[in-house]
Amino acid sequence: MQRYVAALALAALTAITTSACAPHRLYVRVGPPVPIVEASYVAPGPGYVWIPGHHRWSGYAYVWVPGHWTLPPHHYRAWVPGHWVESPRYGWYWVDGHWRR
Repeated sequence: MQRYVAALALAALTAITTSACAPHRLYVRVGPPVPIVEASYVAPGPGYVWIPGHHRWSGYAYVWVPGHWTLPPHHYRAWVPGHWVESPRYGWYWVDGHWRR
C-alpha cells in the first residue's frame, strides 16, 4: 500500500512542480489549450461586465471554466482577465484576473 501511495505521489510530481522561489504558484508542465471562443450575448442589465472563460488546472488536466456576466465591485471599472504565463524553467502558472479602477 505504501508503494502505491508513493507511486501516486511521484506521478503527481511529474505533472506539476512548485518552486522555492515562488511557493504560492502552482506550475504545470503542460501548456494550456487554446481558449474557447464564447459568445457573451446581451448583458443582463446596465453596468454588467463580461468575465471571459478560461482553462484551469484540475490537478490532472485542464478544465474549461465558462465566462459569465457580473457587476463590478463599487468604484471598479474594468476586469483584467486571468492568464497563463510560461516560465522557461518550471512550466506554466496561472495569474488570477482582477478588477482595475
